[in-house]
Amino acid sequence: MFTGKWTGTMLLTEPEAGSDVGRLTTSAKKNPDGTYSITGNKIFISSGEHDLTENIVHPVLARIEGAPEGTKGISLFLVPKYRVKDDGSLGEFNDVVCTGIEHKMGINGNATCSLTLGGKGNCIGELLGEENKGMRAMFLMMNEARLLVGMQGFCCASASYLNALNYARERIQGKNLLQSLNPDAPAVPIIQHPDVRRMLLSMKAYVEGMRSLLYYAGYLIDQVTISTDDADKAKFQGLVDLLIPICKGYVTDRAFEVASTGVQVYGGYGYTQEYPQEQLLRDCRITLIYEGTNGIQAMDLLGRKLGMNKGKPIMDLMGEIHKTLAQAKKFERLSDYAARLEKALNRLAEVAMHLGAMAMSPNVMNAFSFAHPFMEVSGDVVMAWMLVWRAAIAAERLEKDAAKKDVDFYEGLIKSAQYFTQAVLPVTMGKMDAIMTTSDAAIEISEAAFGGK
Repeated sequence: MFTGKWTGTMLLTEPEAGSDVGRLTTSAKKNPDGTYSITGNKIFISSGEHDLTENIVHPVLARIEGAPEGTKGISLFLVPKYRVKDDGSLGEFNDVVCTGIEHKMGINGNATCSLTLGGKGNCIGELLGEENKGMRAMFLMMNEARLLVGMQGFCCASASYLNALNYARERIQGKNLLQSLNPDAPAVPIIQHPDVRRMLLSMKAYVEGMRSLLYYAGYLIDQVTISTDDADKAKFQGLVDLLIPICKGYVTDRAFEVASTGVQVYGGYGYTQEYPQEQLLRDCRITLIYEGTNGIQAMDLLGRKLGMNKGKPIMDLMGEIHKTLAQAKKFERLSDYAARLEKALNRLAEVAMHLGAMAMSPNVMNAFSFAHPFMEVSGDVVMAWMLVWRAAIAAERLEKDAAKKDVDFYEGLIKSAQYFTQAVLPVTMGKMDAIMTTSDAAIEISEAAFGGK
């Protein structure tokens, strides 16, 4: 697997279990030789069956006969498509059968399928880790996968932005607004039109912020690996854990919006398969569902990550943001952007305390109905942080006489921070006001009042 000669999957989801993994029914029966006979059905398995490699290795969540119900009784098993002999060569087929290919809205180059394990009673797996500790082991992969999904969404957004930017520079349509009454004025590239410029700058700001956030998460993981100080390791890991819901949930939410805007820049052509924009939009959509839907990411942020280690990670994160604020305040041209970010950060702290307290009260259902809006505003503040951080570095480079070829790039970073703090953060502040009211409409409405049928 390390060399790429074989590939691997993750076998979690079942028809009746879905995100509620604790309800899975795949079973494992221990054999005299220490292996296990696996029986069950899994669905939505990316690259679960293909002939691109000699073997496919499946980590499978299953319950050993007699194990407790729920997630506490789940174990993790290694189940190859073809059994592996002691000398490393391939043995007999391991009774892992593809029973159907799922027809998807996007990512059609990746066969997602249903698998039946042990349909003929001949599927053998080996225990990975300890019995009944499968979820703990699987989450080592799951957290990496969530960061990977965030990167996948970001890549769709980045490609859509660059496509849209190049198209807007080349597509000639309409007069410049300032020449609209001149009958002799020529048509111009659409990048000269105010609304197209707004869309492009919005895409640019989100793409740059998402890139920095994902790279920052990677930097933190590197620090966990190389640090020799236990306190530093704990701090870096706490920041990683706190940011994962934002790196996955917030980033993919915004990435899909960016990809949609990328279609809009093209106009009617964006909706056709003649251009790549519609594929990026379709391919991006799954990232909001992969590895725990974004609603689950939001619940994780509110329900687990805020109170983790008595709130130390969130305090560490705010401390890092304050470092950037101090850096940005050294530059007069960034003072307004820093002030807006600081105001939003302080308001976010109030919102976090409000929701955290409500989540510990009898109004817990009401609190979690605002988990996704809370993830959204948290992401906005983190995104603004990243953009102001980039702007502070750009301003410093410009003060030190940056090379002429780099001036436009650095000025562009400052404009991204200006746009986000002046055009997006005010909306974020309004969303935080809405969270503080914590309307109970979503909880108190009866099921019949939703209508339908």
